Amino acid sequence: MEKNTDSTGKSAGSKKEHSGGLMLQELSKTYGARRVVDRVTLTVEAGSLHAILGPSGSGKSTLLRLIAGIESTSGGTIRLFGEDITRKAARDRGVTMVFQHYSLFPNYSVQENIGYGLRVKKWPSQKAAQKIEELLHLVRLEPLAKARPDELSGGEMQRVAIARALAVDPSLLLMDEPLSNLDAHLRGALREQIRRIQRETNVTVLLVTHDQEEALEIADAISVMNEGKILQTGAPATVY
Repeated sequence: MEKNTDSTGKSAGSKKEHSGGLMLQELSKTYGARRVVDRVTLTVEAGSLHAILGPSGSGKSTLLRLIAGIESTSGGTIRLFGEDITRKAARDRGVTMVFQHYSLFPNYSVQENIGYGLRVKKWPSQKAAQKIEELLHLVRLEPLAKARPDELSGGEMQRVAIARALAVDPSLLLMDEPLSNLDAHLRGALREQIRRIQRETNVTVLLVTHDQEEALEIADAISVMNEGKILQTGAPATVY
């Protein structure tokens, strides 16, 4: 996939290749007296797919929203490839997110949905078109480029959402229960697709799930979370 270049001609993704990944230090979120994320310290290695596994209400999705900048933190720091992004606006963090419910624009085609972020960032039309073609190929949706979301299966819609999130070359891709709305057959197929896409792009991914099988099959590392705390982190073979 093509990378943006800066004024020096270096790849905008070069820092992703030469420095650490995501580092959370004592990250917390409270609502009144309730601490939903409780002093979480965690490292996600660059170029890895890291899963956070825990039951509903354990604080997983809130943790992602803190990292994305959708919600403000109550304490702690977020560093991404060495840069403190704790107080940065969401749009300036280099972080994109794939949601459980796809969040596609219903009146846009597949290719228009994928290219939305490129239009917002005012990419030149020819360069944006090339990027969209690359992403359609990556997620294997070239034949459906002009289809609308209501013509797609759940798995196809989620692949569109992944391509849209990757379009702006994020430093970090967050995935919030991306498979939970799919039936068992589609979940298995899309697990394989997510793993393939992550390996081909080498993007750093933090994925949250309540599904133990999903975490064990897809992740390079797993953190177990409950009641706002990270209880255990390790390679899949060592966590269970």
